[in-house]
Amino acid sequence: MQAVILAAGKGTRLQPLTLTRTKAMAPVAGKPLVQRVLDTILPVGVRELILVVSPQDAEIRAHFTRQAGLDIPIHFVEQRQRLGMANALSLAAPQIDGPFILSACDNLTRAAHIADLVAAHRARRAAATLSLMPVALADVSKTGVVVWEDPFVRRIVEKPRPEEAPSTISSLPLYIFAPDILEDLPHVRPSPRGEYELQDAIQRLIDRTGRVTGVQIRRRDQVTNAADLLALNLRYLAETPDACAVDAGAQVGPGVTLYPPVRIEAGAQVAEGAVIGPCVYLEAGSRVGARARIRETVVLRGSVIAAGAWIRGQVVS
Repeated sequence: MQAVILAAGKGTRLQPLTLTRTKAMAPVAGKPLVQRVLDTILPVGVRELILVVSPQDAEIRAHFTRQAGLDIPIHFVEQRQRLGMANALSLAAPQIDGPFILSACDNLTRAAHIADLVAAHRARRAAATLSLMPVALADVSKTGVVVWEDPFVRRIVEKPRPEEAPSTISSLPLYIFAPDILEDLPHVRPSPRGEYELQDAIQRLIDRTGRVTGVQIRRRDQVTNAADLLALNLRYLAETPDACAVDAGAQVGPGVTLYPPVRIEAGAQVAEGAVIGPCVYLEAGSRVGARARIRETVVLRGSVIAAGAWIRGQVVS
């Protein structure tokens, strides 16, 4: 399969972090968020990657051409205006030549769920396979909602009002598609929000083929704000609970105490007597002053923790 990852979003609710980089490049324990998403997709045998990016995002291009170390072809497609997922996919369409995985860059599930989606897609000979998750009725207006007659999706509605929602099963921004979906994209019209909604194309596919299915999942990680980014970093740090990873090129002064898990990138500076951890990630270009104490915290590049400061449970930017 090919993989298409939509990474052109600005991430307004992540400001001030996203004043200097896009949401896709927000760091998660040493890797950009978009790389973490890709890491869950690669195990199913992706042969080619298509990234839909903002024309202003030179950093994502540099990462995937110089640092990511992938051994598959990578294509960059620019989305100059953020006009919705259907618009983004239509821009990528000329590069697509077979079945493909489509994911937003801020939606993370386990690799096992991706494998389940692919298996269901093939076993049911589906035109599309959706990642589905139950949500509270109060949250249906934030997502696409489906009518689910196991194993098929009979209807999909984008962001309905709670009183109009056909169910409380949401469609996450993660899909397996046959190329059939590309035929429906030119028929999508702008929504009242001025965006081209992918759900409209999926509904056309349902009406046309009757072969849209889904696989349910109980939870996922989504990065919308700083609290989400902190929680995701802490989760990845906790996967290696005994590790204190200090990259070559990090400057750690005398008398510094590290309580794992900790990750300190090359170019980060920790002054003497600081106490770091547990669950701390220091990005390259960050600085921690003497005798500062930090735990359960992410310190981003360019940030300075003052000498003697006590920091807990924050994203410092």
